[in-house]
Amino acid sequence: MHNDDDTIGRILSRREALAVLGALGAGGLASLVKFAPAHAQARVPGCIVRPQQTEGPYFVDEKLNRLDIRSDPTDQSVRPGVRLDLSFNVSRISGGACSPFANAMVDVWQCDHLGVYSDVVDRGASTRGRKFLRGYQMTDAQGVAKFVTIYPGWYQGRAVHIHFKIRSAPSLSPGFEFTSQLYFPDSLSEKIFALAPYSTKAGRGTLNANDGIYRQGGSQLLLNPTQTGDGYAASFEIALQ
Repeated sequence: MHNDDDTIGRILSRREALAVLGALGAGGLASLVKFAPAHAQARVPGCIVRPQQTEGPYFVDEKLNRLDIRSDPTDQSVRPGVRLDLSFNVSRISGGACSPFANAMVDVWQCDHLGVYSDVVDRGASTRGRKFLRGYQMTDAQGVAKFVTIYPGWYQGRAVHIHFKIRSAPSLSPGFEFTSQLYFPDSLSEKIFALAPYSTKAGRGTLNANDGIYRQGGSQLLLNPTQTGDGYAASFEIALQ
């Protein structure tokens, strides 16, 4: 079984993070994403700098531009699970000011209710050719990218999480790339996992506090989902320099 890799970059102190924000200037985005200010939220008005975390072994650049990532376009099947409406609010910092970051490419990939990723060979099983729970959206003029997905399941060795990557449009040169993960409150995960179809799998042992990757800044990547009918909605704000 593969576990995700170690955290990317190094941890910046609050003073270092603020110094980086003040010094980078117009060309600083590609530089900032090399660092991981994990123990302090460096802020300018309306912006939050988040820690970068490992991509892990499961990223596949499928180039699937779609809002609803629950389905598998190879056979139109839909992965079961509690609906999650996930929004990214992406900003950019320039000259101490914060503004919407339009036309950024936001990729999302995650496991299904049983902890299985699509289009990989792992733990003795293959999902090669399948494309469920993967996709990307471009941020709009307000810096927003939205996805319809499911609450992720779990697998041994990791807390409940969703991977994401924010990168420049393919036409932009030089480009940039920022990769990290989103997490969920353990209390909500316990509630969700008591429901079908999640309840068919038992024995989850890794909570947020036990996950070595979560401990490297995961509290700054923790979602706060709210219930909306039979599902949940969550938004995530992130600023890039």
